[in-house]
Amino acid sequence: MISGNRKPETGNPRAQQRERGFTLLEMVIVISIILILVSIAIPNYVQSMARAKEAVLRDDLFQLRSTIDQYTLDKTQAPQSLDDLVSAGYLRSIPKDPLTGEANWEVDQCETYMSVDQSATGICDVHSAASAQSSDGTAYSSW
Repeated sequence: MISGNRKPETGNPRAQQRERGFTLLEMVIVISIILILVSIAIPNYVQSMARAKEAVLRDDLFQLRSTIDQYTLDKTQAPQSLDDLVSAGYLRSIPKDPLTGEANWEVDQCETYMSVDQSATGICDVHSAASAQSSDGTAYSSW
């Protein structure tokens, strides 16, 4: 009686060697395929992380600028520093720049007034302190 699940003969050394594991050629092929897949995935991952940081930066800048404008209109004077926004309760804390990892925003002091009742000038705009270039070729500090 012959079955499909025959055990190798114990006296045959080639049959015993075949049951031990993969050959070197099989391992090299598998590792090569894995390396090719990783070399394709890593650049895509890095690019998606950069786009995510840019999206967070855009949102943080929008929120900071909106908060500066709201503070200026409510208090009839522009904030003198970003800490004024926190102490007045407009922000819980100054957000960290996603590119530098610190709350080191560059602020623009303006001499113009937003409204006729404004009594003092101060911060009117904020920019990233990062010196790198964005994916569209512009400097992050110009956003």
